[in-house]
Amino acid sequence: MPGPRVAEQPRSPGERRPLLARGAPGPRRWRRAAAAAVLLVVMLERAAFFGVSSNLVLYLNSGNFHWAGEQASRAALVFLGASYLLAPVGGWLADVYLGRHRAVTLSLLLYLAASGLLLATAIPDGRSSFCGEMPEWPLGPSCPSSDCQRALPSPYCAPTLYATLLLLALAASSFRSNLTSFGGDQVMDLGRDATRRFFNWFYWSINLGAVLSLLVVAFIQQNISFLVGYSIPVGCVGLAFFIFLFATPVFVTKPPMGSQVSSMLKLALQNCCPRLWQRQTARDAQGAHLLPDQRSPQPGPSHEEDVANFQVLVKILPVMVTLVPYWMVYFQMQSTYVLQGLHLHIPNIFPANPTNSFLALSSSSYRFPEAWLLLANVVVVLILVPLKDHLIDPFLLRHGLLPSALQKMALGMFFGFTSVIVAGVLEMERLQYISHNETVSQLIGKDLYYAAPLSIWWQIPQYLLIGISEIFASIPGLEFAYAEAPRSMQGAMMGIFFCLSGVGSLLGSSLVALLSLPGGWMYCPKDFGNINNCQMDRYFFLLAGIQAVTATLFIWIAHRYERARQGPASQDCASADRG
Repeated sequence: MPGPRVAEQPRSPGERRPLLARGAPGPRRWRRAAAAAVLLVVMLERAAFFGVSSNLVLYLNSGNFHWAGEQASRAALVFLGASYLLAPVGGWLADVYLGRHRAVTLSLLLYLAASGLLLATAIPDGRSSFCGEMPEWPLGPSCPSSDCQRALPSPYCAPTLYATLLLLALAASSFRSNLTSFGGDQVMDLGRDATRRFFNWFYWSINLGAVLSLLVVAFIQQNISFLVGYSIPVGCVGLAFFIFLFATPVFVTKPPMGSQVSSMLKLALQNCCPRLWQRQTARDAQGAHLLPDQRSPQPGPSHEEDVANFQVLVKILPVMVTLVPYWMVYFQMQSTYVLQGLHLHIPNIFPANPTNSFLALSSSSYRFPEAWLLLANVVVVLILVPLKDHLIDPFLLRHGLLPSALQKMALGMFFGFTSVIVAGVLEMERLQYISHNETVSQLIGKDLYYAAPLSIWWQIPQYLLIGISEIFASIPGLEFAYAEAPRSMQGAMMGIFFCLSGVGSLLGSSLVALLSLPGGWMYCPKDFGNINNCQMDRYFFLLAGIQAVTATLFIWIAHRYERARQGPASQDCASADRG
């Protein structure tokens, strides 16, 4: 039985679609091939991204740099935040100058250069060239007396590392914002259900890349070498670049159509500051009279369309802004959760055994990579997304019980709240052991940590909960931003969505920096390289309180949004019934 026909959408000027030769597969197969190429590219890019970020705290806290725990956590949060916060920059460049295909290509090139620079810092000669001579700051136990003070040194190689991480963040954010909407363009002609399923599998591919990276790269970085470990992300980016160029003939590509950012800013100024707007308009009119514009008028949306888009934006933004505290919680799994895990007992994977000739070559046994606990979060997503797509959602849809995207996001906030509460309770228990002087020393890589005799497996619940929260908050949030935005602003809304994710990470970093001041809960200079004199449990509970308050606000805003959205729809139905 033949499938439904694909409705041919009108082309925008300059749009290129794959040419079909006689006997070639139909447009539906071309769309699927293009979508599959996008999914493969994003999987490789995410493998590279997690290869950089998953052990970044350990890398900076290691003997290569000797950064303090809070300094390393802050740098990781800044990198993660910037990798989302800079998304509108790449989206704007694509809309105005480059187009999405060219923007993704240039982003991958920048990605390749920046990841190569990070790799250079893992080489002793590279560090000395970019950073100068490394001072000696050995890791050690807590100060023996309460009046002992040890000032935190300025982090070694900070300018080079922060510049490298910001270049990586710019490349990753530009790639993410443009490839997301570029992938949506490949399946848009197939209907809304195809778009929803594409985003489900897009997120699944992201997490598959994370699994491959964590299983291989994280193990190599922690137990063998950061030089080898950071070589793999460079290879992944290079392969993604090759595949993206190779698949170009099957892609639907659209030219840059201009950005509505300036129109939205003008309308915001007009509504917020009418007097300032009138003065600016008069000044612009006078300048236009003196220097008339000789250029031909550029095609673009009308003023009425700009106003309608602005009204939609005003309704959507409060919903997305109240997600920011959720992102503060979410990004803890790659920063403070990692720092907490380094101070729990980490078991050996392969105990040293003289009868094993292979392991006998090693001076010490391999420890379980702390970053592997991120797999608990990732595996939840890999298992639940296909179940949700093929079983749970169709079942709920048949019985009229499928929750809206906003209801799913509220549920995701609840799971994020429980994750950080569990982390706080675990940290309280860990500090109880520390207060009774019950510690075990463990060598991770080449660095010594003083840990509580609690197994690292106690962290699994908080990673599982944050993974479940991701399914309910992040995926529906991505779908909400794409589906609710006007068609001419979908790229901009993707950028805003990722930008607000970065705001959450940077706010978490700022909170860590504030609490690291003298007298703060994260201020522990007596315990350089460890966190045993910090009070990180209070930081977790503070995050939980912020999440609880904003989740309540989100529910109220989401209820008002859905009621306002259903109002016009019900009126249209009533008028149709009367007709």
